[in-house]
Amino acid sequence: MGPLQGVRILAVEQYGAGPFGTQFLADLGAEVIKIENPADGGDMSRSVGPHFHPDLPPGADSIFFQGLNRGKKSLSLDISRPEGLEVFRRLAARADAVASNLRGDVPARLGITYAQLADANPRIVCAHLTGYGREGERARWPGYDYLMQAETGYFHLTGEPDSPPARAGLSLIDLMSGVVMGLGLVSGVLAARSSGRGRDVDVSLFDVSLFNLNYIGNWYLNAGVNTKRTTRSAHPSLTPCQTYRTRDGWIYLMCNKEIFWGVLCRLIGRREWIEDSRFVNFAERLANRDLITTLLDEALSARTTAEWLAEFAGAVPAAPILDVAQALENDWARSGGRIESVATGGEPLHRLAAPIRAGDDGAAVSRPAPPAPTLGADTADLLAEIGIDAAELAALRAQGIA
Repeated sequence: MGPLQGVRILAVEQYGAGPFGTQFLADLGAEVIKIENPADGGDMSRSVGPHFHPDLPPGADSIFFQGLNRGKKSLSLDISRPEGLEVFRRLAARADAVASNLRGDVPARLGITYAQLADANPRIVCAHLTGYGREGERARWPGYDYLMQAETGYFHLTGEPDSPPARAGLSLIDLMSGVVMGLGLVSGVLAARSSGRGRDVDVSLFDVSLFNLNYIGNWYLNAGVNTKRTTRSAHPSLTPCQTYRTRDGWIYLMCNKEIFWGVLCRLIGRREWIEDSRFVNFAERLANRDLITTLLDEALSARTTAEWLAEFAGAVPAAPILDVAQALENDWARSGGRIESVATGGEPLHRLAAPIRAGDDGAAVSRPAPPAPTLGADTADLLAEIGIDAAELAALRAQGIA
């Protein structure tokens, strides 16, 4: 049983950010019920390609969709219509939270804010993940990950100094914003269980993107330093901390504590550098970064990346530079249940496992969950819980509401 066993969440969600966050909650044991409009095919990511699994049912065969919705339930319901919203309110009366990732002006228009649901359930927590918030001149703006990276400085922090501005290779803002929403939702539920009163919880892609600037943002705010891209993905102030050449490719070193510099020098046979006045501390090494790069390229080129990793063996923080295929075939990635497979009736579905581990055995918080559901797979069972029988369900379906 996961730590969130017994928590029920109604998820009015689509695409990436919201579903990524609620998938964490499902992995932790929460019952996550996707509320999907049958009129438009439900969550748009059900049709996102280009890769589909041949042994999963249509509408649930998108590998993109499967990577964001495992272990959830699906209830088909058009809450933009009064009859559908009334059903939703009855469901909310038995839920702990509503999670949504919609444009900022949409939650109030649909009727899924705390003020609009409190009469149905005063303990309900309404977590809203939006592009720019639910207030202000940007509430109606659509928001997407890459737009946030562009506006909050990421493009000018990524890549080589002489290259065009570039985004990060992953949708980092979407993914982290989903996790932050999940944290806010769980915190709200915890408070509601002690106080008896729910609340709205708001997270925006823009705010998370801006907050992620962290020390770089705080350097500017307090020291006026406008951090730029660095050669070879170097740390802006610590050296050595970047890519270096080996005999057969590249290695990344992170000597982010003074002790690691001495260990590195000994292991590569350059003990004399430890006492060299040009390299005695972080400040001197930063001033002589280009020289250190040249010297380390020369020294590390004597062996392959694999040989150096075996030599350093955790004594010096180091990693190989791998592409996605190499990363997922890496022995360490393949160990410890980090990649799992679930049955489909044909070829298994392979996927990345939940990263949270708990307990004395260090096991993952959840065992492999079933694949993501087909649209409306759980509608009949969930509506029966609130007294909607087969005849009433048939009427709702005839009207295109369920």
